[in-house]
Amino acid sequence: MAGPDRISPYVGLLPTPPVPDDLPRITFVNDNAKLVFYKRYVRKGVDGKPIETPEQTFWRVAYHVAKAEAEFGASEEDVIQRARDFYMLLAERLFFPNSPTWTGAGTALGQLAACFVLKIKDDLGKDPEGIFSTLRNAALIQQTGGGN
Repeated sequence: MAGPDRISPYVGLLPTPPVPDDLPRITFVNDNAKLVFYKRYVRKGVDGKPIETPEQTFWRVAYHVAKAEAEFGASEEDVIQRARDFYMLLAERLFFPNSPTWTGAGTALGQLAACFVLKIKDDLGKDPEGIFSTLRNAALIQQTGGGN
């Protein structure tokens, strides 16, 4: 894998610690699963080529999801242990998160949600908080990677 010089400066990736050496390698059920995984979830450089391995992708997701525990007082050691546990769930295919978690984990925005509920006031566009405001909010959600 190539270094950070191949990453677009517009992506805004957060630092992720290296994958612990004792974690298992990722295996795929078949070649199609591997192809889909690389196409959809593995980070790519400005040239469109992968810049992370499947193990790095799984670790990135596991670590940045676990990192939320720090907001509730968890130490970095606790975060790493939680990330290890989550990685194992992923590696053993016991749990897979939604697509926005795979694509948004480790980004500055950190958009991990797929579903959103937006209120809509059907007023034919007369009220500034009406239907067009909802349309704008839906577009902003899509722009940030939500709603996938």
